[in-house]
Amino acid sequence: MKKGLLLAVLGLISLAGFAQTTVSFHQSNLPFIGVNRQLGERWIPELRVGTDNFVENLSLELVGNYMVKSDEDKQIYLGLGARVNLLDGVVVPLGINYYPFAKKDFGFHMEAAPIIGFNDGLLFRGSFGIRYRFLKE
Repeated sequence: MKKGLLLAVLGLISLAGFAQTTVSFHQSNLPFIGVNRQLGERWIPELRVGTDNFVENLSLELVGNYMVKSDEDKQIYLGLGARVNLLDGVVVPLGINYYPFAKKDFGFHMEAAPIIGFNDGLLFRGSFGIRYRFLKE
């Protein structure tokens, strides 16, 4: 759990940057919520916390995503991160965020993320969900 606490602290420090905040929910067999803060034009560090499990199985992820392509309606990203507690390992997300409405604060996303476990082998996680951006006025 010490690794989890360290990862959470590093995640909160990385989110204290100077940009727009986003919250998300990812639905999958390993669901999670995420909070990120875009840094500059391309970088999005994200802290993720597993949901739908007992507290002792609470998993944390810290992921650094890089926006490969971004426009007003969509963002395509690729990232690298670490996961601790349940299924410890390296996470390699590839995803898309889509904002279809006139006000670009609420959107949808899909993500494929292999989890390369330190002890458990390889797991391929796919998820979809919703995303909300707190836009600056």
